[in-house]
Amino acid sequence: PHHENERAQAMAANGVDFANYWVHNGFLTVEAEKMSKSLGNFITIRDALTLYHPQELRLFLLSKHYRSPLDFSRSAMLETRSGLVRIYRTLQRLEEIIGSYKHDTNTAFLSDAGDNGFKNRFIHVMDDDLNTAAGLGLLFDKVRDINRLIDSPAQKTDISSQLVKERADLLDCSKALGLLEEEPSNFFQKIIKTSPEVETEEIEKMIKERQKARKVKDWASADAIRKELSRKGIILEDGPKGTSWRLRIEG
Repeated sequence: PHHENERAQAMAANGVDFANYWVHNGFLTVEAEKMSKSLGNFITIRDALTLYHPQELRLFLLSKHYRSPLDFSRSAMLETRSGLVRIYRTLQRLEEIIGSYKHDTNTAFLSDAGDNGFKNRFIHVMDDDLNTAAGLGLLFDKVRDINRLIDSPAQKTDISSQLVKERADLLDCSKALGLLEEEPSNFFQKIIKTSPEVETEEIEKMIKERQKARKVKDWASADAIRKELSRKGIILEDGPKGTSWRLRIEG
């Protein structure tokens, strides 16, 4: 009964509502076992935040419908990290192409989607008992479509204007879920801190050493540095503007 009487208890204790909306989530297990102090398999939020970025935890919790059971495991969190990195990497790619155009997210978009088909589909599933799992499904579909558009070899016209709209959709719907709350570069630096084998400063130093080796055509040394970084989960991408790097996330 205490679950049904949360509002009454809050009003009696404090004279104010506990929350505008109250829902009861499904059970949380750890590696397919019930979380309990007796089993010693519980993890506090404070401890979890030393291992994972806050948005990784948020994405994990949103990945299932709130009424459904949820299993916390290392493999599940690796999969979550992979998904979040993919979203941030897509935003980073967009910024590299249309970074000069600043988009102000419209916080009222949920009530003013107009004829935007993607946003209306997003609103529809979120209105269906707060179906965050379906909302994330649409978000990852959007990520896939954006990357296909960027990578399309048949694309001969300037797609900047279309990408501006795609970025607006990506940001608006992500932020409705509390995701993409920081710049991609900041996010990746924080993710690195939870990867004990690599540090940002060391990566940048090795990239500079590789660039020097390539300049004097010492291909053996350049390849050795690339392989060493790859072993540590860092993928190098050479482009017209220089060498960039990204994390390789294995789920």
